[in-house]
Amino acid sequence: MKFFLWVALVVFFSGCNNSEKENTEINGDIVYDMYKPSEMSILMNEMYDYNLKIKQEILEGKTPVNFPTNFLNIYTAELSEFKSRNETFQAYSSLFVENQKEICNTDAHSDISERYNNAINLCISCHKTECTGPIPKIKKLLIN
Repeated sequence: MKFFLWVALVVFFSGCNNSEKENTEINGDIVYDMYKPSEMSILMNEMYDYNLKIKQEILEGKTPVNFPTNFLNIYTAELSEFKSRNETFQAYSSLFVENQKEICNTDAHSDISERYNNAINLCISCHKTECTGPIPKIKKLLIN
């Protein structure tokens, strides 16, 4: 019985040491493996920041006039390793770009808040199919 307990302790402690070896040592300093966001993740954070800004502008009675052309990178930005582009993603991407451009359309006949919410609701709909984590954050962009 003592032998079994001793073996279990050795296995347990050697398992703990293996997890520490995931980090890299450079010149005596430990360099921790850090999360590196994908191009798409960075782009979507930029989209969020932009839409948060124009939400405030719309609430102040202003109409945005410039569509951010970097949003077109949604078609080419590198995805996270475990993700891939599919037809659903492509369709939502096209609809999002169209609706985001429509927000800046000064000749549009529908209300600016409605056009803005349409674009944000497309984000939510797309995220329901793949990456659901950001949905609560995205919902905060909606104009009530």
